[in-house]
Amino acid sequence: MVSGNTSVLGLIGDPVGHSLSTFMHNTVFKQLNLDYVYVPFNVKKENLSDAILGAKGLNIAGLNVTIPHKINVINYIDEIDSVAEMIGAVNTIKFNNGKAIGYNTDGVGAIKGLQEISSLKDKKVIILGAGGSSRAVGFQLAISGINELLITNRNIEKAKILTDDFKAKLRNTQQEVFPDFNNEMIFNHSNFSILKNEIKDADILINATPLGLYPNVNPDPIIKSDILHSDLIVYDLIYNPLETITLKEAKKAKTKTISGIKMLVHQGATSLKIWTGVDAPIDTMEKTVINKLVL
Repeated sequence: MVSGNTSVLGLIGDPVGHSLSTFMHNTVFKQLNLDYVYVPFNVKKENLSDAILGAKGLNIAGLNVTIPHKINVINYIDEIDSVAEMIGAVNTIKFNNGKAIGYNTDGVGAIKGLQEISSLKDKKVIILGAGGSSRAVGFQLAISGINELLITNRNIEKAKILTDDFKAKLRNTQQEVFPDFNNEMIFNHSNFSILKNEIKDADILINATPLGLYPNVNPDPIIKSDILHSDLIVYDLIYNPLETITLKEAKKAKTKTISGIKMLVHQGATSLKIWTGVDAPIDTMEKTVINKLVL
């Protein structure tokens, strides 16, 4: 029951009507008897500054930030977490004593989903795509102990720009800042033409492109089952549909697969921890999302 004492959390983006975060978070609040409510707010890019100022004025406790605001919102917050600053994007804001503090939970959410089934130490990872998701996940991977990171993209120049940015930001990183970072780590970039050869000795393949995202669920796949191997883990950051075209190809090759639901749930749980200090029930969040997608 919402009352005058209920703390408000929310999501800003354009659009936000498709988001499952509202159901996921409000289900957790009910289960844990937390006096919070999570509300989606459709915010046009020209109103972003007003939205952050308004959230402060309304004493909103925190916000998630989604497309297209994750980069531009940095201009309107007061402080930014070091990891979010290096990624160059914010997806979570906590309002505290009149200040808006920005974080990025996308990367850590994706990595936690991956770590449910695999260690990352000394692994070779290939990421398909060079957009915002690749940036967040790639950076988090790079500081998590992997041995090699290959960014691939149709436009090779975009892959090079992202790889060079990782190198520039991490090569001079102090070990005490990111203790798991491998200073001998290999950074590479390419277009999709080299995938067949590179996948042969890869441990993890991550789709960070929108290929297969609802409603365009049956496009031509970037990767086909005949170039995959059974020791590979294939992770698609898309969560709708539950089984994407990429995961369908992976299952033909009998690889281990991970749905984007894992990233959605873990990034949401990490945001919730930032806002409330409470450890969220991952199983409840995952079941809520799956039930909404199946209905």
